[in-house]
Amino acid sequence: MQLIKKIRLLIIFFIIALILSGVTAFPVETELHWLLNNPSLVPAFAQKWLQDVYGALVETNAKYPMLAYGYDWLAFAHIVIAMAFIGPLKDPVKNKWIIDWAMLACLAIIPLAFIAAPIRHIPLFHVIIDCSFGIIGLIPLAICRKWISQLEKNNSKV
Repeated sequence: MQLIKKIRLLIIFFIIALILSGVTAFPVETELHWLLNNPSLVPAFAQKWLQDVYGALVETNAKYPMLAYGYDWLAFAHIVIAMAFIGPLKDPVKNKWIIDWAMLACLAIIPLAFIAAPIRHIPLFHVIIDCSFGIIGLIPLAICRKWISQLEKNNSKV
């Protein structure tokens, strides 16, 4: 398979992953309700905390539905960030800086999670989950960056 094709497929995968991770913020109350109704999917150590989160969401959404607007913007931000990858999709070499920026963003998840989580009373298991998004996101981005460097070298030989 051509290198450019591999790069574009990886970028498309990353765009889809970003959009999917974002749009899950829209129905968060429904998702938690479903998850808690299927307790075999939730580890025992997480059940109480997730029940508390669900209760807080139900109560907040009933009394102050405008606060859920923040989740809407969170989802929208994921979609907008995904749109930034149209640049490297069209011209990976010219827009490799977007891949670099995204790798930095993935790394920045870790200090944010460890700083904000204790302030917001987020348990360590959830901090680890949040950090894993950054670490897992780094993998396809690093591969993509490597392939873009190879493509750049190949293009400079021509």
